[in-house]
Amino acid sequence: MVEARLRVIYGDTDQMGVVYYANYFRYFEFARSEFFRAHGGSYRELESTGLLLPVVEASAHYKASARYDDMLLIRTTLGELRRASLVFTYELLRDGDAPTLLCTGRTMHACVGRDGKPQRLPEAIARLKAADDSET
Repeated sequence: MVEARLRVIYGDTDQMGVVYYANYFRYFEFARSEFFRAHGGSYRELESTGLLLPVVEASAHYKASARYDDMLLIRTTLGELRRASLVFTYELLRDGDAPTLLCTGRTMHACVGRDGKPQRLPEAIARLKAADDSET
């Protein structure tokens, strides 16, 4: 599991100061990038090999509202790993002395080449899964 933190900016909220629901998926994307960085890589490096990881399925379950200026803690775990796809799971919390669970989510990604055809996941991603599993 990798933890990432970010502060909610005003532009992410509606008139009530509540984070607009679709922005949670942006927060998940931020957390995925941080997951790769925490393991010594990046999306950019993966894409330089000609492989892409488009989102093919996404879900979020909202528990409570994030608000303007909240410090968010996003816990990201690499879940299922298949031949040409992988799943990330997320817990998004309001950070503080007593963190509050605000949202859980999941994204499934296909591994494809620049031509859009499925490709086998690189061994480096399988190693990430093994590293993630050993930390839990």
